[in-house]
Amino acid sequence: MSRGLLQIYTGNGKGKTTASAGLILRALGHDWRVLLVRFLKPADSTSGELTILRQLSGIDIIDAGLGGIYDAADPLAVAQDVQQTFALAKKQITQDYDLVVLDEFNGLFRRGYLALEDALEFIDTRPQMSELVLTGRHAPAELIERADLVTSMEALRHPYNQGVGARQGIEY
Repeated sequence: MSRGLLQIYTGNGKGKTTASAGLILRALGHDWRVLLVRFLKPADSTSGELTILRQLSGIDIIDAGLGGIYDAADPLAVAQDVQQTFALAKKQITQDYDLVVLDEFNGLFRRGYLALEDALEFIDTRPQMSELVLTGRHAPAELIERADLVTSMEALRHPYNQGVGARQGIEY
């Protein structure tokens, strides 16, 4: 590639993280070096894709660890955790990665966990050979304006609204 592009997967529908996991598998299949940074999801997640990804070579995974999406974690503690993880990601991305995925990144700004200006500077100064994927609901317009590809997942119908909870192997 002559330069890496910026991709955004956003919207209220299901599948943003799943889409990025598929892209990670494709990249690993071509012997690319991959960095996955997981925000707002607990480090001890039992999601099937994470279980498999942790077994593969060629991928480094950074977990924010504290969680924050589904539980009632202290917002100040989550913000500190997010900022520490972001600082680690900025340091780590200077290595030679072909693909970098920042999972649940887009929602950090709406909750005030991270300053949008810090994210924009990171995007503008990242290594130009790395493909960068940002997932999560509520992608700010400023991120979307910088993106080369934006996919919005739209929820037309979801089993959760019919009383069906998250199912192992499907939602996690």
